[in-house]
This record gives sequence, structure tokens and C-alpha cells, in this order.
Amino acid sequence: MATQTERFDTVVVGGGQAGLATGYHLRKRGREHVILDAGERVGDSWRSRWPSLKLYSPAKLDGLPGMPFPAPRNSFPTGYEFADYLEEYAQRFELPVETGLRVDSLTREDDMFVVTAGERRFEAENVVVATGVMQKPVTPGFASELDPGIRQLHSHDYRSPDQLQPGAVLVVGAAHSGGDIAFELANAGYSTTLSGRHTGQIPFRLEGRPMRLVFPILRIVWSRLLTMNTPLGRKKRPELRAHGGPLLRVKERDLEAAGVERVLERTAGVRNGLPVLDDGRVLDVANVVWCTGFRNDLDWIRVPYPVGEDGYPEQVRGAVQSVPGLYFLGMVFLHSFSSMLIFGTARDAERVVRHIASRRARERVSEASALAEDAVAA
Repeated sequence: MATQTERFDTVVVGGGQAGLATGYHLRKRGREHVILDAGERVGDSWRSRWPSLKLYSPAKLDGLPGMPFPAPRNSFPTGYEFADYLEEYAQRFELPVETGLRVDSLTREDDMFVVTAGERRFEAENVVVATGVMQKPVTPGFASELDPGIRQLHSHDYRSPDQLQPGAVLVVGAAHSGGDIAFELANAGYSTTLSGRHTGQIPFRLEGRPMRLVFPILRIVWSRLLTMNTPLGRKKRPELRAHGGPLLRVKERDLEAAGVERVLERTAGVRNGLPVLDDGRVLDVANVVWCTGFRNDLDWIRVPYPVGEDGYPEQVRGAVQSVPGLYFLGMVFLHSFSSMLIFGTARDAERVVRHIASRRARERVSEASALAEDAVAA
């Protein structure tokens, strides 16, 4: 039996904050669309993270368009609370989310995009890829050379200290996720070493009163100063994509107070089955937690599109100029630093939908002009 084709103006791949914000603006403009998400429930990408994880922005900045986050403005929701918010958001605005559908491929036939997900086939004039930044966990090639008795986890799979076996722990990667996990492990009684370059830290307590005064300033910096429109933004984007962000909630002094051994040397290889640092020091550990980031998993896109040296799709405010109708959202520093934050993602989504609408308007004008020319010629 031939697979029936479902046709929409726009297919959105990914039902997280970027995909739902896109759906909100598409519905507001009356554009036919569908949102495809691999999770069984809306918000499952957040439910898969460790339970103690809190968002790094206050609730007043965590709402999507049309629905503020239901918590005190200066509180910091957990990832699980945000997952439930996303589910409620989709229900409230009756967004057409299809869960449990993992997209297999995106191709092009004539002037239409074709999206396949299992037995289902979708055609659309526009496709918005909103699959987020936490796609394929990255670990160094030498990880496979570690003694098989060492318990290894990537931050993507970390949930709690209970997953580790007795003995010392090495946390590799010292951006904010590495700092948070090392801090939690040390407080759980593990002898913990945190390895990696210093990525900086914000000078205030994330949940302290001074930060309430600073956040409005940071919001302006993140959304207006650190953008692809400014020399500083263009300089910072490669750094942030390659090395991760600064320590946010946990600070260097917190790590020291918890008993975390902080080493600036990278974990560079393996000797006799044990991890070895750049300076040649061998660490006798029973566990390794890799906080070494993620890479884009876009192999399912079989429509040729330009890719930069950093492996990210080349786009302008989410639109791939050489492939009309193809858009990306939710990437690190899509257009600004704020693109990887909830309020920034929502702003990017609005711009993408505006571009989709203007694209259709331009095509109609072109069609009308062509008809007028034909009428004159006749």
C-alpha cells in the first residue's frame, strides 16, 4: 500500500521551545503546519535531563509568547517544571504536535520538501528544523581505550550520583554543566576532579538580589550587543560554539568549598587504562563523566545546504538563503547569544515565521507580475 502524503504549508521538526514558539506564530498567522517531535510527550527532551537541573534564567524570562511561566518572576524553574510548562503550552494554544515521530529524512521533490517519519510522509513548502543543540553527545576517541571497569557517562545520560560506582570521579569539561555535575558529585561524597580550561564565570550569584538588577542589562547585552550585527558578536560566536559557556550557578569558590580538585589541564589520553592529563599526570579513578558537549545531528537532511567551518548550517536569522523555505532554530548563537536562551529562541522563531509569511507574499507578487506581463503580451 502506498504511503499517503500529508500536505502542509510548513513542517516544524522538533517540539521543544523553539518548535512550539514557531507553531504559536504560524497559528497566529493562520498558516497550516504540523510539529513533529520524537518524544512520547511534549517536553520529554527536558524530562531526560538530571532532576536537580534548574534553568539558568528566571521565570520572568522563561515564558513563550502568549503565556508567561507560572511561577514567581525571580524564581528558577527546574527542567522538569519547564517540560510540564511546554506540554501545557501546546495544549492551551492547540498546537498541532505529533509526538512519537522521529524524522528519518528531509528531501526535495520538484518545488516541495518531503519529510518522512516512519510510515508517514509529509510535503511542505517550508521546513523549520528546531531540533535544538543537545543532539549527539561528543566524547573523545580515546574514551574507548579506558579500562572497561571504569564507569563512563556523558552529561546527556547523567541523572544522579547514584549512577556511579564507588571510587573517585573525573569530570571532563569545565563549562557550566561540568561545574554543576562536579559540585553535585562532590557534595554526594565522591572524590571529584574537574578537568578543563577555565571558561569564565558570571560575577554574581545567579539567584541573588544583585543579579535581579543585572539581568535586564545582560538581556540587552545578549540580545543586542552580542549578535551577528556587531564585531564583538561575530568574534564571540566561534568561541561559544567551540568551548561552551561560563560557570553560571556554581562558581569556582563553590567547587573549592565542596572539595572538587580543579585542574586546568585537559584530559588528553589514556595510559594503562587510566585517563591522563596534558601534563602527564595519570588519574586513578573509577568513574568518568564526559561534559564534552554535543554536535549537530543533521545527517537526515538530504537537501544540500551550506555548512560553515564549525559544522553549523550557514543561515541568516534562521533562513538558509541558498535553499528557500529551509530554516533552522534553537542553535547556539543562531543570530545572537540569546538564541540559545528561551526568550531568545522565541524571538528568533517570530522572525522566522515573519520570513515565511513574507516569502509567500513575494511569490504572489511575482506570480501576479508574470500574469500581467502575459496579458500585455497577448
